[in-house]
Amino acid sequence: SAVDAFIAEQLQAVEMIAAPPAEKRVLLRRITHDLIGLPPTPGETMDFLADDAPDAYERVIDRLLASPLYGERWARYWLDVVRFAETNGYERDAVKANAWRYRDWVIDAFNTNMPYDRFIVEQLAGDELPERSESTVIATGMLRLGTWDDEPNDTEEYQYDRLEDMVHATATSFLGLTVKCARCHDHKFDPIPQTDYFRVAAAFWGGPVKHRDRELAGGPTKSELGFEVLGWTDITRDPPPLRLLKKGSIHRPGDVVPPGSPTLVPALARLSEPAAEGATTSQRRLQLAQWIVDPRNPLTPRVLVNRLWQHHFGEGLARTPDNFGFLGDRPSHPALLDWLAAEFVDSGWDIKHMHRLLVLSETYQQSSLHPRQDDYAERDAANRGLWRAHRQRLDAESIRDALLATCGRLDLRLGGPSFFAPISDEALEGLSMKSGAYHASPLEESYRRSVYMFTKRGIAVPLMTTFDACDNTAPVGRRDVTTVPTQALALLNNAWVHEQSRAFAARVSTGAEGAKERIARAWTLALGRAPTELEQAAALSHIEAFPESDDALAAWTSLCHVLINSNEFLYVD
Repeated sequence: SAVDAFIAEQLQAVEMIAAPPAEKRVLLRRITHDLIGLPPTPGETMDFLADDAPDAYERVIDRLLASPLYGERWARYWLDVVRFAETNGYERDAVKANAWRYRDWVIDAFNTNMPYDRFIVEQLAGDELPERSESTVIATGMLRLGTWDDEPNDTEEYQYDRLEDMVHATATSFLGLTVKCARCHDHKFDPIPQTDYFRVAAAFWGGPVKHRDRELAGGPTKSELGFEVLGWTDITRDPPPLRLLKKGSIHRPGDVVPPGSPTLVPALARLSEPAAEGATTSQRRLQLAQWIVDPRNPLTPRVLVNRLWQHHFGEGLARTPDNFGFLGDRPSHPALLDWLAAEFVDSGWDIKHMHRLLVLSETYQQSSLHPRQDDYAERDAANRGLWRAHRQRLDAESIRDALLATCGRLDLRLGGPSFFAPISDEALEGLSMKSGAYHASPLEESYRRSVYMFTKRGIAVPLMTTFDACDNTAPVGRRDVTTVPTQALALLNNAWVHEQSRAFAARVSTGAEGAKERIARAWTLALGRAPTELEQAAALSHIEAFPESDDALAAWTSLCHVLINSNEFLYVD
């Protein structure tokens, strides 16, 4: 493919070759986790291994992209980028009513393959579209996802902090730029003068950024929106002028800055037009969104295809996905990034098209092991040349979902209000409002996919944070990926994980005759393969050596617990 041509050209220049293709079983596990965030079922594995047709892999891709599970997987990445949470933060940490409807909107947008330019416009200005609907207004919830202090020390100062949050979220998510640096001064490294910051901020100045009352909580009322959703709209079509703040201080107002687009793309820089006659909003956000999605804007498509590349290959072509500025990482393959961006726009901003393009490449399908591993690792330890596939640890949500899928408990219901995951009393002890701060949902609700887990800023689910679930106070395009002892200890000792191990043991034991058959079933469910002779013998020894107990599942629970703690379960090759 064209992708492979760009990769091969750079490898050839340094006299290196790509790794051989990955085994079919490994490739199926990789693509299934990548596209839907779950392991393949034993039946899917068996069917793929038996299918020798030339298009077998391509049909798997089409099946996964058509699955509603795809939207749940890729929505989670976007929720990181837009700092999604369902509470305001700060001490009271009040619930953002209907925030879950924004999450469901994102899931649906990915599943229906909404063109990316439309995806951007609805989130920034869905309320200003001529065809405005409840769905497009829900999309504007992105602007209200940030933290909200309902009792700030200085209300006038805080309205500018709210503006900063929206400018930062917009610029980071769609443009990969750190524009908020320019609130106080011209950007020290990128071509973003202070006036550009306020030109963009003025697009949000017509919204309810001032503290009108606590109930408002940072957004318009139902009557202003027309729908009972978490959304955003202007409270006037003619907002007051916005002045530049010298050194970012409200006590040093400067000149009025007219609303408009940033000037970093000179050919596209423009001031906002006055609102059309009869409009109820300023229409500044719509004009800003149209500037962002203009096909001539070089940043927008590059930032998105780099995000897609990162999640498929382990690292972006540019390894700072939220910073395409001067201090950001230089792309390892700049010509490839340019080509992918052009292909994305030419495809009609078709995200599923880009998925197919990337995962059908030989580069994606190569093994994570290379015949010349030691030699190449010395020359390119970071694998910037992509001479092998990156081995990736599952993220927190995928680990939890894989546990539930393996034990047969995963509830695949789509959408709806979030569930409150179980949290131990010890973890809740530090909350200042203990009596009503957190109440877990009924146990059966906690078997839903992790994307539907209630996200409370004041208290995180410990198992998720242990595996690097991201901070949601600011946009996060690339989570930390750590390997620390507490992760092993959490999986070994966590009560919820032990509960899933027991359910796994019950699933293995049901209908299976004899220890060998149970062992084989356990390996197939957890790892997608049969045990080796050595593993079979070790498992038998483990079961036979287990102390006698009235609990018939004790030994099998222990064995299943070992499997879900293995590297092979937690990593994708």
